[in-house]
Amino acid sequence: MQWIVFALLTALALSTADALSKKAMVETDEYVIAWVREGYAIPFLAMTFLFIPIPKLDATFWLTLLILLPLEITAIILYIKSINLSPLSLTVPFIALSPVFILFIAFVLLGEVPGIHGVSGILLIVTGAYFLNVDLSSKGILEPIKAIGREKGVTLMILVALIYSITSTLGKVAVRHSSPVFFGFFYPFVLTAILTPIVWHRGKKHLILSRPLMFSTIGLCSAVMIASHFIALSLTNVAYMISVKRTSIVFSVIYGRLLFSEREIKKRLIGSTVMAAGVVMIVLD
Repeated sequence: MQWIVFALLTALALSTADALSKKAMVETDEYVIAWVREGYAIPFLAMTFLFIPIPKLDATFWLTLLILLPLEITAIILYIKSINLSPLSLTVPFIALSPVFILFIAFVLLGEVPGIHGVSGILLIVTGAYFLNVDLSSKGILEPIKAIGREKGVTLMILVALIYSITSTLGKVAVRHSSPVFFGFFYPFVLTAILTPIVWHRGKKHLILSRPLMFSTIGLCSAVMIASHFIALSLTNVAYMISVKRTSIVFSVIYGRLLFSEREIKKRLIGSTVMAAGVVMIVLD
């Protein structure tokens, strides 16, 4: 059962990177933090390339990467902006909508009907989302749902979940035409290369070195997340690993309370746990 330890470490590293990113946003912006999450991970990941075989990369890999990058960059920037605009405990759980969008896209484009686990997962995610704002139900049964649209950060995170539902599919194509380990460690280098001129153009390059300790910690968390992700995958089934990894949304709610004194944590903890359970059901469908 070692894979559970590494899968939980992946979840914890991801949620820690999110919490520290939100904290660091006080003195910078989402473009710099997006760069930090990728660029500061590189020193920790660089040595791994001495041990990773480089596969033959065909035209399909490079074409897929070309399509994937603008979507991924947009998602990263919107993700950081989302957790900055709204409470961490309210925004991050909505990343759980990504597998719901995948099921919907598969139904519309391919006519694939989700099984009983998939339908149950969707219902759990919707129920969990309702619980995040359940305290507002006294104002009307639909008020918790309406409140979602009033939080700009939540709206952005829902958009991120939609983009990730597309990039996850493209990512699978890229992995098939390279290798899982190579792509996972290679990707941060490419993202950093794309984000660098964006940060330079915005006149923010000086901020990249403004908080070396904080930024290095964020980079370390990103590197640990990537490494533990692939170690866990090597030890168990992909579906099991992703199911445990999604506990990151629960950790984010806890960080929301510990670091930012966010309110309604009990309700959001229940809601995020139910949403995480929904992801498990969908992944195992």
